Amino acid sequence: MDPTKIEALEQHIRNDCGNITGIVVRKNGEVRYERYFNGCTADSPTHVFSVTKSVLSLLIGIAIDEGMIRGVEQKVLDFFPEYIPGPGQETARGVTLRDLLTMTAPFQYEEEPYEAYFSSGDWVRSALSLLGGTEPPGVFRYRPLVGPDILSGILTRATGRSVLDFARERLFSPLGISVADSLTFRDQAEQMAFYQSTGVSCWVADPKGVNTAGWGLTLTAGDMAKIGQLCLDGGRWNGTQLVSARWIRESTREQVRWAEQNLPYGYLWWVMEHGFAAMGDGGNVIYADREKGLAVAITSLMAPETGDRIDLIQTHIEPLFSDEA
Repeated sequence: MDPTKIEALEQHIRNDCGNITGIVVRKNGEVRYERYFNGCTADSPTHVFSVTKSVLSLLIGIAIDEGMIRGVEQKVLDFFPEYIPGPGQETARGVTLRDLLTMTAPFQYEEEPYEAYFSSGDWVRSALSLLGGTEPPGVFRYRPLVGPDILSGILTRATGRSVLDFARERLFSPLGISVADSLTFRDQAEQMAFYQSTGVSCWVADPKGVNTAGWGLTLTAGDMAKIGQLCLDGGRWNGTQLVSARWIRESTREQVRWAEQNLPYGYLWWVMEHGFAAMGDGGNVIYADREKGLAVAITSLMAPETGDRIDLIQTHIEPLFSDEA
């Protein structure tokens, strides 16, 4: 790599992307670039917000691979036989896992009811009570928080253990990723402080102990780069098939399109021309380009204006590695 170009990249980051805490680039399976900012190191986990969704996608795939879940067409309410849909939930009985994974499940709100949701003692049941409505499934409606948590409830029931415990055994430990514990907030101030923290290794859970699905996981940039590499390699890591190649193909190809933004979406992954990405608030990203054999991970602190991280990668990072074998 040209040191002058690397210095130009890092100067751009300091000037225009000041909330970035870490960047790791893997090319053809090898780490080619690693740099940390804002006092962080390779051992500094950061809250990666909606990147959590794509990790959930991998875990759902593993559960399907192992027969714990029949498949994406299984009805959501199969996993909650005690739940009786209430008035206004006409379409809830027909909602499938695929609808949740593709953000095409209908919900009874226009804007997510954050305050009521967070103040409830059971986030999965709170989400279930909002599922359905008068519209049928099938139209992309991005629900960053409430909808995905139903998947956490499904995974917990299907596997008989917490999402974090299942992830540790089937995904994190084989990848050499450490997530210390579940974290339940005592109040809003504690939650807000968590958004700006570094060095806290955890996966947020609701008061019932169910880990979140749409946000709440902390990872290092190196951890996220490993996840990107795993997916580039069709679910294999160090010769072991952790996730089936079929699930990687299906989850990272276009399943639906967000018409308003003309953006293709898979199973909790954003889909690009030659690859796919997990994207979270603040500019947290796992970016994978199949043609270039490139996996890029960026961790960031929450900030109101962060710019387009995909543009940062494609304009300022990818070209540095485009000529490397």
